[in-house]
Amino acid sequence: MVAAAQEGPRRVLSAVDRAARGLGLRPGLAVAQAQAMVPGLTVIAADPEGDAAALARLAAWCLAYAPLVAPDPPDGIWIDSAGAAHLHGGEAALLGHLRRRLGRAGIRVRAAVADTPGAAWAATRCLGPEIVLPPGRQRDALLALPLWALRLDRDTVSGLGQLGLTRIGHLLDQPSGPLRLRFGEEPARRLDQAFGHAPEPLAYLAPPVEHAVRLAFPEPIGAPETLARVTGRLAAMLAANLTRHGLGARRLDLVFRRVDGLDQSVSIGTARPSRDPRHLARLLSERLSHIDPGHGLDEARLSAPRVERLEARQLAAPGEEPDPDAMAELIDRLVLRLGPGRVFRNAPVESEWPERAVRRVAPLSPATGVTWPADLPRPGRLLPVPEPVAVLAALPDAPPSVFTWRGTRRRVARADGPERIFGEWWLADDEVSACRDYYRVEDETGARYWLFRDSLTSEGARWWLHGLGEA
Repeated sequence: MVAAAQEGPRRVLSAVDRAARGLGLRPGLAVAQAQAMVPGLTVIAADPEGDAAALARLAAWCLAYAPLVAPDPPDGIWIDSAGAAHLHGGEAALLGHLRRRLGRAGIRVRAAVADTPGAAWAATRCLGPEIVLPPGRQRDALLALPLWALRLDRDTVSGLGQLGLTRIGHLLDQPSGPLRLRFGEEPARRLDQAFGHAPEPLAYLAPPVEHAVRLAFPEPIGAPETLARVTGRLAAMLAANLTRHGLGARRLDLVFRRVDGLDQSVSIGTARPSRDPRHLARLLSERLSHIDPGHGLDEARLSAPRVERLEARQLAAPGEEPDPDAMAELIDRLVLRLGPGRVFRNAPVESEWPERAVRRVAPLSPATGVTWPADLPRPGRLLPVPEPVAVLAALPDAPPSVFTWRGTRRRVARADGPERIFGEWWLADDEVSACRDYYRVEDETGARYWLFRDSLTSEGARWWLHGLGEA
């Protein structure tokens, strides 16, 4: 199947499917010639307006990944991931997640991350289906690529090819004057844009959010303290908007527009809905170092693309339960400084084996109703995997009197136990049996350990160290 469009007096192919491409059909070929090459060819009328609308809808969907997205007709989308990639686990994780979701929807895509739009365009089409160019390395990656990767038209590429210039690297060694006289400004401009020597303004989509505020400045700003004050004002304005609607922000996008038309953005997330302007301004201020004001900023926009219901409530009096909002604010600051995934809490799991009776959950995840036994003492630190120890005991089934762990011999001063645990025999591995006798022991220095024996001594018991310290 192919799509055809009218170009002057003749009809030409504007798009071809994979099967047609395999038969030698290409966009730009005359329809009459294509039908002669492939009898019975299915030809449909091209719909440029419908294609542009579909591309714009897909670009708007990509706003879930970054606040700055722009369509690149006929078949591309720009996503400025600066300041937003960390919310998705990094640039490589963002690309992988984006391609998987589009793949499940039946959309085949190629994607790349680079320092400049031109480098990303070239890498997407020439280097692979999923490429992340390291910062500052686009020059090395682009030199060997064909000239059309600079987004030059066919006539320019053909004319340069007649001069023996077929690769991007060939242009770097040529004097710019003769090239401009023969081919105009386009080759030099596209080369500078790809290498980051010239800006490339993009027509970004406006995020379709209701909860947004804006400030325009009569004079360009750029000082860090001024940016902080503007951020505080925007946070107060947005908080008032959210309060009127009974909402709290879960994500904020702060976008500054430079006088040269380029946008600078930062994004933050919150552990729970918030509309406290002081807290939101503090989180955003932590990211202002990523803003490059250039020659000045003339506009700032703050939007909340993700919000949740947040009803008003009575503040707690001194001495009552801790304020959950204060805890959420602390978690937000820790996540911002330590990174996503590094702030969590341990939650109980219904399992007999101690190492399987805990899992990591989000800091503010609701309780599931599962609890640990209050009458069974547990160590303060549990090893991920029990480690083998060599033990000497006065009697075959008595507590250890001496044990050696990690090459150090320790003499036991006190011991308590055993606590027998019958584990999940259907899940037990080959290293540890389905029955354990645990002992709490203290050595001569006062250090405490949690040891267990995996069977009776008469049955060839092995000893393991599973925890350190006291509960």
